[in-house]
Amino acid sequence: MGDLNETKKKRGIGNLGSPKMPFDYFNREYGTVSRDTQRAPFQWVSEVAYKNVHRIVSRGYDTTELMEEGYGVVDVLFVDYQSRIPLIEEEQMLNYVMILALEDGLSPPAAMSRIVARTKTFLTQAAAASILAFGHAYGAYSAFGNRLERYLKKADAQKLTLAEAAELLVKESAEEYESLGVSNLMLKDPAAKRMIARAEKQGVAGKYIAFMNEIVRAAQKQSPEAVDIDMLGATGATMMDLGFSAEATWAILAVTRALATGAHYIEEIERHPYMRMGEALTPEEDYDGPADRPVPPLEDRAKVAKPGICRSVDEWAKAREERKKLVGSGHAVVEEIEDPSKKSGIEKVGKL
Repeated sequence: MGDLNETKKKRGIGNLGSPKMPFDYFNREYGTVSRDTQRAPFQWVSEVAYKNVHRIVSRGYDTTELMEEGYGVVDVLFVDYQSRIPLIEEEQMLNYVMILALEDGLSPPAAMSRIVARTKTFLTQAAAASILAFGHAYGAYSAFGNRLERYLKKADAQKLTLAEAAELLVKESAEEYESLGVSNLMLKDPAAKRMIARAEKQGVAGKYIAFMNEIVRAAQKQSPEAVDIDMLGATGATMMDLGFSAEATWAILAVTRALATGAHYIEEIERHPYMRMGEALTPEEDYDGPADRPVPPLEDRAKVAKPGICRSVDEWAKAREERKKLVGSGHAVVEEIEDPSKKSGIEKVGKL
C-alpha cells in the first residue's frame, strides 16, 4: 500500500504541511497505536445496574431473586430510582398513583397513539409518540416539582413559614398556571383530593404535601375564580414525598401512561382499517379559510402579488397585527427565546 503519510505529504493537503503547525502532522502515528495506560479509556459506568450471563443486578439486588421473593414492579421502581426497598405503605401509595395515571381516556397521548396506529406502524412507535405528547402543559411534573424545591429552599434561606413561601410562590408564578398544581380543573372531580387523603392515611405525606396544601390556600386567596388542587399538584407532591425527584416522577408517569396507550393502539387497528397515504379527505365543511378563488395567470403576477417587506416601523407594526389574524402563519405565537429545557424547571443541564 505504500506510506500513506508520504503520499499525503506529496499531495500537500491544506495547511497540514505548513511550518507554522505546532506539530509534524505527517509523522504522527497512523492506524492502531498501543493503549495509553496513563489515560482512562472510554467506557460506560453505571451505579444503577449491571448484567452478565448469570444475572441482572439493580442497585445490588438480583432482579430474579426480587421476583422470586415476591417483590413487584412498583418495589423495583424504588430500587432503581432510590436504591431502597420501600415500606409497604409506600409501595401501596405508588401503586395507587400509577393506577390513576395509567388511563385517562381519549387524552392527547391516547389520541397520538391512535393516529400513529392508523399509519400501519409498530405498537412501540405509537407508544413512543404518546410519551412525546406528555409535554410541559400536559404533564409538567418536572416544572412543578423543581418549583416546589426552589421555594422550599428559599423558605429555609429566608426563614419563611410554609404559608409565606406559598404566598410568594403563587404571586411569582401567576403566568405559569399550567404547572402550578392548582387550577379550576378539579372543582367537581374528587380524585386529586382523594389522593392527598390517601397519602395522609397511609402515613407517607410529608413536607411536599404540606407545602402543596398551603399553595392551594394561597392560590384560593389570590385567584379571582374558584380553584383547587388538581392532579398535577396531588400527584407531583405525593411522588416527591415518596422520595422521587421531579424528573423521576415525569419519567415514571409518562411511561405508565404509555402502557395504557398500547391498549388504545390495539383497539384502533382492530376497529378501523389502516389509512393509506392520501386516503383521508378533508372536506370544505371543515375548512374556514379564504373562499375558493381563481389562480391568476403567471403574466398577471405583478398585478396581484403583494410584497412582504415593510419600509418603516409603523408599516411593520400594522402588517404584524394583520398577520396575527392569519391563523397558521405563526405570527400570533409568542416566540420562546429561552432554552426550552428551562421550562422543566431544571437549573442546569448535565452534571451537578
